[in-house]
Amino acid sequence: MEKNENIEMITGDPKKAINKLSLPIIASMFLIFANNIIDSIWVAGLGTEPLAALGYITPLFMILVGFGNGLGAGGNSLISRYIGAEDKHSANNAAIHNLILSVIVSIIITIVFIAFMEPLLKLMGAESVLSYAMDYGFIIFSCTIALLMPPIVGGAFRAEGDIKRATVPIALAAIINMILDPIFIYTLGLGIRGAALATALGPFISLLLMFYWIFIKKDTYLSYDFKDFHNDLNMYKDILVVGIPASLEQLVLSVLTIFVNYMLTIVSGPTAVAVYTAGWRIVNIGMLPAIGVGTAAISVAGVAFGARKYENLRVTARYAVKVALIASIIVCIILNVFANQIAFIFSYSEGSAQLEPLIASFLQLMCLFILYVPFGASAGNVFQGVGKGTISFVLTTFREFILVLIFAYLLGFTFNMGEFGIYCGMLLGGGIGSLICYACIELYINKLIKGRDNAV
Repeated sequence: MEKNENIEMITGDPKKAINKLSLPIIASMFLIFANNIIDSIWVAGLGTEPLAALGYITPLFMILVGFGNGLGAGGNSLISRYIGAEDKHSANNAAIHNLILSVIVSIIITIVFIAFMEPLLKLMGAESVLSYAMDYGFIIFSCTIALLMPPIVGGAFRAEGDIKRATVPIALAAIINMILDPIFIYTLGLGIRGAALATALGPFISLLLMFYWIFIKKDTYLSYDFKDFHNDLNMYKDILVVGIPASLEQLVLSVLTIFVNYMLTIVSGPTAVAVYTAGWRIVNIGMLPAIGVGTAAISVAGVAFGARKYENLRVTARYAVKVALIASIIVCIILNVFANQIAFIFSYSEGSAQLEPLIASFLQLMCLFILYVPFGASAGNVFQGVGKGTISFVLTTFREFILVLIFAYLLGFTFNMGEFGIYCGMLLGGGIGSLICYACIELYINKLIKGRDNAV
């Protein structure tokens, strides 16, 4: 199999590959989350109710994002395993299957989300801000194909080690959104609808750029020539075996957010939801190093597994945790020290000024959640890389939904600790679950090595 510089990198030293892949991923993710923060900042200027409406839409939006990232992980895993096994023809075919699948899923999700958005919002307790939420959500979910396809196509680029093409379009989309937000929201007077339009337009432009590289310039390592396409239902299945569980992981997280929003609404009302919405977006930014390193680990783990280099798989898992944990500690300290200054960006208007001390207190407590992420994220992504998406999903569900939700409910309601108890329960459940996840990936890799050695 002919190799270029990217393929040489992805099939070489796992540590070097993770370093090279993860930094651009983290940078692009930072722009994406900064884009979400800026959305919140501009919408916060409209008042507490529009910001709370954004909070109710966020879990549904993250389900959409989860499908994109999940299917991207599925395609990434399958293609990288073929590359590791030095089967370029199958890698090319898998890339085309990945593209076709993204179009089909985009159409299905658009229909489902638009049809069920209003009853879902009512079920979540958003009736007091329903008109704002519907205005924002209808535009977002009408543009599903533009939001869903870039991360899926980017997964194929990451599989071949072309991190530039995987990240630049997504970063470009975020920058475009940042520029358009104040123009659409205030200059054109579109309000929360303007925020939604800006969010959808950026990814559409980035998708056009990806299509230019694939179908016009045609200089990617993987070939998308449909003349060589051979329809293989097993390839769709292999992508979905990882992609669906990975997508459902985001669904689990979104459902968890819905439950947390509901519990906060009971104990403190819409103000607590607004605080959680703003504060959790900052915490999500703090998770980016771990998530970025974990995303890079999918490609590196897939190549190692495809080549049956299981020692490299162990190096990938351990090195990913090490690098992500160091970065997470630094981020946690920064958020704790500058909590008040960060909180101010969500409370600059007269309508949201009362949120500043509440958001600051939230950040000083919940920044601890960031410290657990490297263990769970790295383990889950390595499982995805080797094609074990179901295991990753089960572990994520156990960690982020069952344990977090149980402890949040116990401390918040059973022990009558209210809003503070809900947050402490999230920390406790997340910490225990993440350590269990990492123990599972170590056991799995040990089993692979022993099985290979015994076979020899």
